Amino acid sequence: MAAKEGSRSLEQTPTWAVAAVCFVLILISIIIEHVIHLIGMWLKKRHKRALCEALEKIKSELVLFGFMSLLLTVGQGVVSDICISKALGATWHPCSKKQESESDKNEDKSSDSDEKHLRRLLTFQDSGGGGRRVLAAAGYDKCAAKGQVPFVSTDGIDQLHIFIFLLAISHVLYCVITLALGRAKMRKWKTWEMETRTVDYQFSHDPERFRFTRDTTFGRRHLSFWSRAPVLLWVVCFFRQFFRSVPKVDYLTLRYGFIIAHLAPQSETKFDFQKYIKRSLEEDFKVVVGINPIIWFFAVLFLLFNTHGTYSYLWLPFLPLIIILLVGTKLQVVITNMGLRIQARGEVVKGTPVVQPGNDHFWFNRPHLLLYLIHFVLFQNAFQLAFLVWTLYEFSLKSCFHEKRGDIIIRTSMG
Repeated sequence: MAAKEGSRSLEQTPTWAVAAVCFVLILISIIIEHVIHLIGMWLKKRHKRALCEALEKIKSELVLFGFMSLLLTVGQGVVSDICISKALGATWHPCSKKQESESDKNEDKSSDSDEKHLRRLLTFQDSGGGGRRVLAAAGYDKCAAKGQVPFVSTDGIDQLHIFIFLLAISHVLYCVITLALGRAKMRKWKTWEMETRTVDYQFSHDPERFRFTRDTTFGRRHLSFWSRAPVLLWVVCFFRQFFRSVPKVDYLTLRYGFIIAHLAPQSETKFDFQKYIKRSLEEDFKVVVGINPIIWFFAVLFLLFNTHGTYSYLWLPFLPLIIILLVGTKLQVVITNMGLRIQARGEVVKGTPVVQPGNDHFWFNRPHLLLYLIHFVLFQNAFQLAFLVWTLYEFSLKSCFHEKRGDIIIRTSMG
């Protein structure tokens, strides 16, 4: 008597079917590798060193995800053979007891025929290797025979394979889209950069002209009664990030301050600050495209707290939103503090106000901390998107993961 249909081993499968599957997998892998190689060659021709390094990080990340999937495949039998008590296995479930019982009732109807089939297999098969193969194909659970449950079932490991694949795709897409949006936002800065080469700009920014600091365009924007009160400063800067987060006056002032600090003043009309910022964005992209051990640790915590009773759908999707709003507010506060420092040096300024960026403007004197927070937000958003798609694909819209329809709306909109 043969195993049930759909559970054949490779020794019962036509070799042409196995070869066809392997051929498709190899073909897809070669095409992806060739596309990545072409992208790398194109970046090298355009002298995009930072983006080339970022591409190498993407390749390393994909290799890491593939290695994780390989380890799951190799260790699938070992993990699924680990048995734990039913009491321990009944803790920290994503679904409530009521939801699980309703799901079990629906599955019991379809499993009755499978149990009868398994009993017939055990009756007609001998106790040799063939019997073991039939038991495995029929879904025999050795832990159930002991009155226990598996640590992670075989089906659960197969579902983890799909989640890892979706997480890899979503994280790479999020990083690439973020880079594209950043470069798109910088396009309008090109007009401002070209304006610095005009006669009108040089006349309005006469280096010999004396003005009160508060009467300059930069001063009128940042030096007011609210800028000296810490609470009002943070409130105003919080709302400012929603309206022209990088206005023209801030761009030109930061540009002039950078030139004074690092270049000769005579090079103001020749230096392309917008191009420098684009290169800086590419350098930062190298950081956010990777996944460091701390990010992996948070990924494990996200999976851990996705259990019934923690209401993770009410707070977890909002975590990246809070962080990114905090980062945006902090950047606005930093620019205003630069203006306050200009005024502290004197009420009268000669020429364009010269801002002096410094590490002391940032938390713990570490400007890169903001970049790490953005890195965390990108991964968290990618994780939420991958988790949403995964639960919809594996468990359908009616599963306990989507008991509240607002959960889907929250996860999608926050990401």
